[in-house]
Amino acid sequence: MGSGNRLGQRIGHRFGHRLGRRFGWLWAAYGASALGTWLAFGAFPLIAIRVLHAGPAEVAALSSVGTAVGAFVAVPLGPWVEFRRKRPVLIAMDLVRCAALLTIPAAFALGILTFLQLLLVSVVVAAADITFRAASGAYLKTLLPAEGLLVANARFESTAWTTTIIGPPLGGAAIGLLGAVATVVADAVSYLLSALGIWAMGGHEPRPERREAVRMRPGDLLDGWRYILADATLRPLFFHTALFNGLMMAVQPLLAVLMLGRLGFAPWQYGLAFAVPSIGGLLGSRLARPLVSRFGQHQILIAAGALRALWPVGLAFLGPGIGGLLLVIGVELGLIFCCGVFNPVYATYRLERTATDRVARTLTAWTVTTKASTALLTAVWGVLGSLLGPRTAVGLAGVLVLATPLLLPRRPAALLSEPKPAASRI
Repeated sequence: MGSGNRLGQRIGHRFGHRLGRRFGWLWAAYGASALGTWLAFGAFPLIAIRVLHAGPAEVAALSSVGTAVGAFVAVPLGPWVEFRRKRPVLIAMDLVRCAALLTIPAAFALGILTFLQLLLVSVVVAAADITFRAASGAYLKTLLPAEGLLVANARFESTAWTTTIIGPPLGGAAIGLLGAVATVVADAVSYLLSALGIWAMGGHEPRPERREAVRMRPGDLLDGWRYILADATLRPLFFHTALFNGLMMAVQPLLAVLMLGRLGFAPWQYGLAFAVPSIGGLLGSRLARPLVSRFGQHQILIAAGALRALWPVGLAFLGPGIGGLLLVIGVELGLIFCCGVFNPVYATYRLERTATDRVARTLTAWTVTTKASTALLTAVWGVLGSLLGPRTAVGLAGVLVLATPLLLPRRPAALLSEPKPAASRI
């Protein structure tokens, strides 16, 4: 393990800030799975259309129904994860996602792949993804001291935007050469690599304390939501992120219809319009920590959250040609830059405000609500796009987004009265 230790140290200590060998492996695992996810971006719809000859309703159900059912399945997993060691849960969720995805190329090779299997795999992957996020947030809070959380979240955010930039083009090339099923295999392998990276972290993780002789009741499934709604700072942030994220995702299909249909943009132009601005997310995530150090966490949370709400309404003025393409790139660049600053600050703010023994339940409730609201708003905006036209519906979403900063917490959060977790120096 000597060479592995040195590799983990190099990963964890980049950019001059020591977070330890174990975080280095966690970061590498995150990067591997994120890259795999973007390599396989759009693979399921392509398989459904080209291999199974699915229609529009089936393709829509694959993303919306699969995600919604997966979120529902994940609800009881939050309390279950809370009272278990998080590292084995992380490894298990990676292996579950890997195994579920590998059933697709296996069934394809045997000629028995069905749409129902694609739908079931999407449900399993969505549920495992929510559970993994909840467990990783809880684990990160115990792995690092409070002052290291923003650095860690900024690194995760920069990695997310980096893989967003390079993943889809590589995945598109792989689909062109080998087919969509090959990118599903790559995604499955990425989860296996993630599991190996988390296993390589090593170290001892104490078992969380559990209420003895008390069985979980149906009402306990709502603990995460109760905790959020009872907190004066988490509650507005919860509604802000659910509404903002839901509206942003709801207009994506309408933008595709508008750009690829009525305005006549080529597919490569559409891809370029959303790939190039991801550089803004990479830059914003790198600036998050210096900005917080200079101006304060709450001030940056409010400023970045308000500034990111100003951009989407500009998409209502989208026109054809080079001017329209530059407008989309400019709007998305500004939006994604602000999101790159906001996201790690918000993730750190949420972790700091949540008690250690409530993190898994809180993050599960948060993610389930975000996914459910996104599915609902996407369906609503699909109807509005049909009734009002895609441009008007996109503009309406932009106007509503302008109101989302009103839901940001107005006062800085008070520090929780719980002992700080010790930094990992293993």
